[in-house]
Amino acid sequence: MAGQASISTDIIARYAADAAREVEGVRAVAESPVPGRRGVKVTDADGAIRVELHLEVVWGASIPELGRGVQARVREYLRSMADVDPATVDVVVDEVAKP
Repeated sequence: MAGQASISTDIIARYAADAAREVEGVRAVAESPVPGRRGVKVTDADGAIRVELHLEVVWGASIPELGRGVQARVREYLRSMADVDPATVDVVVDEVAKP
């Protein structure tokens, strides 16, 4: 009898945040001032996982290049660690750190 396992969206969000932090130029995952909201939002609508990351980046980083790097790293990490292939990985730069 084959079983089925599922991974919570909270765990997927943690994995996505860990992966984003590995990308050069990412200073941190931005925290929201709104209680209960984090810098990573994961939704699962009809089996399609969508990831939205809010980041703080270092001064001087190429934001388009950094965004593509984060998207690629998050996809790779989620496939490897959770066997999840997100439909979208959206990157929002909330803050650029002062030099």
